[in-house]
Amino acid sequence: MRDVVLYTKVGCCLCDEAKEALALARAQVEFSLREVDIETDPVLFAAHRYDIPVIEIDGRRAFKHHVSAEKLVERLSR
Repeated sequence: MRDVVLYTKVGCCLCDEAKEALALARAQVEFSLREVDIETDPVLFAAHRYDIPVIEIDGRRAFKHHVSAEKLVERLSR
């Protein structure tokens, strides 16, 4: 099973869109999902503050800022 991590923060409208895309993709492809609030860790905040949402698949950055369910499914199916 693929491992997906979403780096996010409260009040981020692009993050909300990414969460919707992840939910749609999850209906088509099985994967584990972990959401990480970057505001809980100063190192993560410094690394991602201008790039969220960031989606990693199996430990590798796959998307930042914008993602669609179709692109997620395509990437997860590789």
